[in-house]
Amino acid sequence: MIIECDGVSQRYGRHYVFSSLDLRVDKGITVLLGPNGAGKTTLLDMVATLRPPAGGTLKVLGHDVDSGNLPEIRRRTGYLPQVMGYYGRFTVLEFVEYTTWLKGIPPATATRLATTALARVGLSGVTARRLSSLSGGMLRRAGIAQAIAHRPSLVILDEPSGGLDPGQRIGLRSLVKELSAETSFVISTHLVDDLRALADEVLVLSEGRVVFQGTAAELEGRASDGGAGDSPLERGYTSVLGPPR
Repeated sequence: MIIECDGVSQRYGRHYVFSSLDLRVDKGITVLLGPNGAGKTTLLDMVATLRPPAGGTLKVLGHDVDSGNLPEIRRRTGYLPQVMGYYGRFTVLEFVEYTTWLKGIPPATATRLATTALARVGLSGVTARRLSSLSGGMLRRAGIAQAIAHRPSLVILDEPSGGLDPGQRIGLRSLVKELSAETSFVISTHLVDDLRALADEVLVLSEGRVVFQGTAAELEGRASDGGAGDSPLERGYTSVLGPPR
């Protein structure tokens, strides 16, 4: 198992995002869906070890998320958060080299891996440009490059398609499928119809609970007659969420 949650809780102040979350995520490509406020980003932050659980047990890549295991989990994990921090004066290549070096990769190897990752996301022509000069779509692709450059066992992408045009989204899907032979992905998105092209498994969160876990075809099968949505996947998604509260 890539991710194992047993009775995991998480809160911000007195507000609990999760009170007792049980979850298993296996190898492959898992797509995470849910309305705003469902807990998607909070879950991904915990898996990426940015925020420890308030209670329960969380394992990532077979390791309990505690201080003794954090270096190993982080070394084997790549993460693109929804809002990516960066130093604007870094060049694109320096940025990916630096984040790869932080994963414990030697400098010379980091340069080679960073160059390869940037080529994979279509940024070979802008490696010497400052991050501050990039468009939103270019920044997003640079963020994807830093997440995959060190060849991790698990890559976590939170809304990776933000700012990408349709052609770039297709390229991202192709890249994820290519890398998934050796790397597992957990991808949060609002683009329901991307599931058919990507997901081995779909996970739907609502109000801190897992309301569906299965394949895209199984989610389509949950569609109800007259349900909201323009496709079977969208109608299945809205059906498992239930009526608005």
